[in-house]
Amino acid sequence: MAGIKALISLSFGGAIGLMFLMLGCALPEYDQYWPLFVLFFYILSPIPYCISRRVVDDTDAASNACKELSLFLTTGIVVSAFGLPIIFARAQVIAWGACALVVTGNVVIFATILGFFLVFGSNDDFSWQQW
Repeated sequence: MAGIKALISLSFGGAIGLMFLMLGCALPEYDQYWPLFVLFFYILSPIPYCISRRVVDDTDAASNACKELSLFLTTGIVVSAFGLPIIFARAQVIAWGACALVVTGNVVIFATILGFFLVFGSNDDFSWQQW
């Protein structure tokens, strides 16, 4: 039952984060849909970590290059997701209020993605690897 509660709370967090992103795009005073490009970063961010979890054997206690590379690529994707709306706002493509809403949505979405991997990342009977 704890897995269902976690899944419901994670889906609620994802919905709140996407709501902030949509508000940054669709409010009449902003009315620019350029910030939707951060959706690509949301999709790309867990991919390096998922690939490294499939490839790397976790029996080695020391860090290995594949895991470090996946964390580096994931960090680059997350930083890019935060940087893109700031660059758009500095170039006056979007308003600063829209930038603040998009960055708030980024915080919520990436916290939700992190929460998903913390809750379902262990290799117990209720794991994301079963899906």
